[in-house]
Amino acid sequence: MIGNLVKGRVFVFVDAANILYSQQSLGWRVDYLKLKEYFKNECNLTSIFFYTGQVGDNRKQTVFLHKLKNLGYEIKSKEVKRIKLKDNTYEWKGNLDVEITIDILQNIDNFDSLVLMSGDSDFAAVLDVVKKRGKRVIVMSTKGHISKELLNRAKYVNIKKLESLIKK
Repeated sequence: MIGNLVKGRVFVFVDAANILYSQQSLGWRVDYLKLKEYFKNECNLTSIFFYTGQVGDNRKQTVFLHKLKNLGYEIKSKEVKRIKLKDNTYEWKGNLDVEITIDILQNIDNFDSLVLMSGDSDFAAVLDVVKKRGKRVIVMSTKGHISKELLNRAKYVNIKKLESLIKK
């Protein structure tokens, strides 16, 4: 499927928070070994990045990230912040959109096709830059988690269609 949309060297950027929300809607989890194998079979996968917020010394998360690193993912993380709201409740915030954008721009000469696993409209501007440089842009997410701004700028692959290939 994705092999028809990409050309040349492919870099994949996984926005873990966005994929987490997609998984909740789908009712199944992504197997990240299968995901990487999917890309390797479909295209010239050059690099795959994984961005996530970390919650303290969460042993389960640390083991998971170590596993991804051993699979060849480049892990980018930062500590999740706890933000107090007006009603004295708290919101957890671990957004890595800026880090993803920086990595895309720093690597723009190293790929011919960009696969962004996110549906976040905040990435619209960076996708415009990538496209102006003559690169192909593909976004992967799920219905209800993909912004119209990204749909207007990139080829779209619904993760749901890959269930038999990447489901855990």
